[in-house]
Amino acid sequence: MTQIQMAEWEFPAQVRMLMATPLSHAAAAFFIPVLQKGGAFYVMQGFSPDEFFDMVEQHRITCTMLVPVMLYYLMDSPRATTADMSSMETIFYGASAMSPARLRQGIEKWGQVFYQFFGQSEAPMVIANLRRADHDLAKPQRLSSCGRPTPWVHIALLDPEGRPVARGEPGEICVRGPLVMKGYKDMPEQTAEAFAGDWLHTGDVGRMDEEGFLYIVDRTKDMIVTGGFNVFPREVEDVLATHEAVGQVAVIGVPDEQWGEAVKAVVVLRPGIAPAPDLVQQLQALVKQAKGSVQTPKSVDFVDAIPTTPVGKPDKKALRARYWEDHARGVG
Repeated sequence: MTQIQMAEWEFPAQVRMLMATPLSHAAAAFFIPVLQKGGAFYVMQGFSPDEFFDMVEQHRITCTMLVPVMLYYLMDSPRATTADMSSMETIFYGASAMSPARLRQGIEKWGQVFYQFFGQSEAPMVIANLRRADHDLAKPQRLSSCGRPTPWVHIALLDPEGRPVARGEPGEICVRGPLVMKGYKDMPEQTAEAFAGDWLHTGDVGRMDEEGFLYIVDRTKDMIVTGGFNVFPREVEDVLATHEAVGQVAVIGVPDEQWGEAVKAVVVLRPGIAPAPDLVQQLQALVKQAKGSVQTPKSVDFVDAIPTTPVGKPDKKALRARYWEDHARGVG
């Protein structure tokens, strides 16, 4: 990963990097390449738009790494039109979906300084990248892409039988190369499943256009990525199911302009129970106390039934389709 960052990524000639995310987040992966380039880090104690703009102005920051929700806060701040961002040469972003409409706003404000990266823990951060020049307002469809595959990383889009799909058709993004993990620790069955056919199966579905740009259109796994953090629906469902009013529950990610995806709970109430005026707040408080604010559903829908597959499992694909049907880009 570091070798590819050093060779491919568009760092400024003078690297003064502002770390605005927690040190446990993806920005810490910049540590080695920044130091190898003779750069310096400026670490925020906590993110706020005012402090961000203050530090950029005071230290003439030349690059940073942000998740989309942070960019939204910055663009919506009154300081966005008055702060001096002239020193900023590269804004690296990733970890969750970015709204193409909001990305356009950022380019209009600060120019072609954006650089997107795509990866996952099993093949981190450098599977594909969308370079600064590729953030071209004359080609608005390109803003939905995660860029071109990186050299030294082999990518194939495969169908469920492990066969390559035709150009332009959706297929699961599968990866080979020295970047890829060796396996999941002490989990041989899961490792074998992830490496079926000698490819790492990312769980993301993408399509490739005629110019070689990769577009992520769906996710085969149920994990929700909200504001750059991962939420596992089962954990949230288990908490919600402890409420006396809940008969069935399915947790999914739904489109959200601010967070990329937002956590939504779809609930079937127990017979004879009507949704009380404060039931949504009760359910949200239950999850917040048990799991924290990131996992807390931003919304709760009450339904008569949750769709199921022929074998009786909750059909989350069908459930998500109700909320994603008007969105060209599923996840990023």
